[in-house]
Amino acid sequence: MNNQHEQKHIAVFGSAFNPPSLGHLSVIKRLSHFDTVLLVPSVVHAWGKKMADFDKRCDWVNEFITDVNISNAFLCADERDISKNTLVTTWILLSHLQNQYPCSLLTFVIGPDNFLNFMKFYKAKEIIKKWSILTCPETVKVRSTHIRDALQRGEDISSLTTPRLVITLEKKDCL
Repeated sequence: MNNQHEQKHIAVFGSAFNPPSLGHLSVIKRLSHFDTVLLVPSVVHAWGKKMADFDKRCDWVNEFITDVNISNAFLCADERDISKNTLVTTWILLSHLQNQYPCSLLTFVIGPDNFLNFMKFYKAKEIIKKWSILTCPETVKVRSTHIRDALQRGEDISSLTTPRLVITLEKKDCL
């Protein structure tokens, strides 16, 4: 990414990315009007779901970005460092990113399911006052769960994620 002191419009798209799916891609494509889209894998799932190793999911996000060739999308693995000192909440993440990009305008991208529960988020009212929130549902109804389930059944996943990830994910013990 370019100079952190340059004013940019940055979309912050957090997800488990366990693994990235074509549903994720349908959201990212709709964020093309942002200068930068940060794809932020969560270190710990908000509802305690088991996830693949964080570094592995970061590698998947990088492969995914390479496959989709969207020039404004970047991996942001900052939750790894933040989580060493505290539980990572949306407030903590956005505050951290605002410190990283002090001149930029941040927009937190959220799915409609999470938006319905947004007021339960830690410091939800403060988040709304300080940053923009964009509800952006998937237009392709493919979720990471579909990929994991298909892999367990030995089914083809080429219609669920990108080509590099298909190859990576079909290897034994990837999830």
